[in-house]
Amino acid sequence: MNILFAISLVFLGCCSNVVFLELLVRAFPGCGNIVTFAQFAFIALEGLIFESNFGRKKPAIPLRNYVIMVTMFFAVSVINNYALSFNIAMPLHMIFRSGSLIANMILGIIILKKRYTITKYISIILISLGICICTIMSAQQLSSHTDSAEEEGLSTFVRWLVGIAMLTFALLMSARMGIFQETLYKEYGKHSKEALFYNHCLPLPGFLLLATDIYNHAVLFSNSAPVEIPVIGITAPVMWIYLILNVITQYVCIRGVFILTTECTSLTVTLVVTLRKFISLIISIIYFKNPFTAWHWVGTLVVFIGTLMYTEVWSSVRTLLRGDKKEVKKD
Repeated sequence: MNILFAISLVFLGCCSNVVFLELLVRAFPGCGNIVTFAQFAFIALEGLIFESNFGRKKPAIPLRNYVIMVTMFFAVSVINNYALSFNIAMPLHMIFRSGSLIANMILGIIILKKRYTITKYISIILISLGICICTIMSAQQLSSHTDSAEEEGLSTFVRWLVGIAMLTFALLMSARMGIFQETLYKEYGKHSKEALFYNHCLPLPGFLLLATDIYNHAVLFSNSAPVEIPVIGITAPVMWIYLILNVITQYVCIRGVFILTTECTSLTVTLVVTLRKFISLIISIIYFKNPFTAWHWVGTLVVFIGTLMYTEVWSSVRTLLRGDKKEVKKD
């Protein structure tokens, strides 16, 4: 029951979170900083109350290690959200972030001296190919939608290249953070909930550097169209409602993933998260009518086939089927 509950939280929280994020980004493309700050503040407050007991509980992992992890986590979160203001479409954003397996494998080989099976190398090639297809097609669409004036077209394309560079850097940084976290868990044991709290609490002072941008978007949110909340009968700016719902669904999503990591194997967690990304992508395309060509579908399919190969789902399914056949023969 815990596993089914966690899977429900992941699909419900993460998929609906993408919807509210796109509603925010469509209205204000540069609102990534205020969204990130709101998510961090909410999760940090929850962790302060229920995990650290208002600072009275001593962390199992030394704070100096969390400072390193938090620096990387803060950079990844801010850059990923801020990249949306550089002409990066939401579907491309989601597909590009699906390449985390590539970055993890590359850094695992370089830093941890890991070696992988041929199947895993093939899966990485497929994922890379799929991302390249989607990236190239998005670049072509961007060029076709820009003004015929050379200066404006160049400016738009350069901004898009900056966005791609930001996503690439965040991808590599996220993989490095995962490796660092893996080494910490081996040394001090798994403390996922504690890490969740410190990863969101310690970076909060860093948002002072983004205070002007956050304040400006807070003003813009306050000036958005007012809507009435049916249940309590209060009128509030629609963008603040979207932000609150985004924060809540982000918390539900993260909590679901946390429960899965304690109840299931990493294979199951990766599979659930992969399927969630695919459903989020479908929702983004259908509900928001995002441009998505046949080549985008090909790229997406290749990415997810590669991801499933990496997680060895096919071999697990075959093993289960063989087990069922043996039981039938015994009966």
